[in-house]
Amino acid sequence: MSNSTMFLVITLLFILARLTAAGNMNPFVGVCDGRNGDNLPPPAQIVSLYKKINVAGIRLYEPVPDLIVSLQGTGLLVALGPRNEEIKTLAERYEFALNWVKTFIAPYKNVAFSWITVGNEVIEGEIGRYVPQAMKNLKAALTEIGNSKIHVTTVISTASLANSYPPSAGVFKPAITELITEIVSILSSTDSPLMVNVYPYFAYASDPSHVTLEYATFRSTSPVVTDGKYQYTNIFDASLDAFNAALEKINHGSVKVYVAETGWPTRGNVPYTSVENARAYNQGLLKKLTTGNKGTPRRPNVPVMTFFFEMFNEDLKEGDVEKSFGFFNPDMAPVYDMWNINVSSYDKEGYSWVIWTMFIITSLFLFYFI
Repeated sequence: MSNSTMFLVITLLFILARLTAAGNMNPFVGVCDGRNGDNLPPPAQIVSLYKKINVAGIRLYEPVPDLIVSLQGTGLLVALGPRNEEIKTLAERYEFALNWVKTFIAPYKNVAFSWITVGNEVIEGEIGRYVPQAMKNLKAALTEIGNSKIHVTTVISTASLANSYPPSAGVFKPAITELITEIVSILSSTDSPLMVNVYPYFAYASDPSHVTLEYATFRSTSPVVTDGKYQYTNIFDASLDAFNAALEKINHGSVKVYVAETGWPTRGNVPYTSVENARAYNQGLLKKLTTGNKGTPRRPNVPVMTFFFEMFNEDLKEGDVEKSFGFFNPDMAPVYDMWNINVSSYDKEGYSWVIWTMFIITSLFLFYFI
């Protein structure tokens, strides 16, 4: 075998090893990283855990410089938001927006910033009216520093809808329709998604006589809601399609809807909260996002990037329910086996070592014996 042929074979083996090691990444799955805790792991350990569970993205609610530094070179897609109290100034002063991106985006060349989320459920409050201009200023600032591919959006909740049942009747509240229309016009012009927070847990816990646990947790085996030609076996899809229908009513049905938060608490409101219910919901959603049709009945060919809430239980939040959405305790022990990374001698990290060992042995064999 010639040297050039040997080099080609080794190169192909190298590529195969890299592809195999990365092959299990869930491309439409991210996890939120809340910071309302006084006992959270250091940034490097947090990022290591994100890599181990093999998701594509991380959502940060505000800039955390040490954590952003640890994200460099990881390939994790990052959704980053300014603090809500900064939105008014971001809207009124372009220089402030430019300084924000120069401080928190520009220095980190190897961080895969993908979305800036201007406001988390602020549309109905006093801050809401500043969101469109803040989005415009941040987008202009990103363009000025050469990062125009980063999408600028905002996050709204299901409370923004005046009606959501059946999904085709989805419509935004009259009081915010003009504001939402202005926002999605910006999103449409930049091919950016509208981000929403969707929590079937709250729908079930507030009305268990009409919302079944099976419908809320992806365990229905037949359609529960039939809406014209669309059939729904879970609230998650129905909620997203209510937003899709609402966007159609304001002539922006082409704007994608992504999920900025969704999850299920493990305690605090028995019998609605439990490890079993949380596992059923989150694993059911994970299965949907990683197998088969990743869209919704109304948008079957549009995969929905989804951020699960959340990585760690946050002890500084109010109430046991709000403290208990995490997949992990602050000591990094799993609350339940959502991600299949219980300590073993053959976890994903160990698996990557197997791949690299095979690569080295094969390369040496080719070098000495062929």
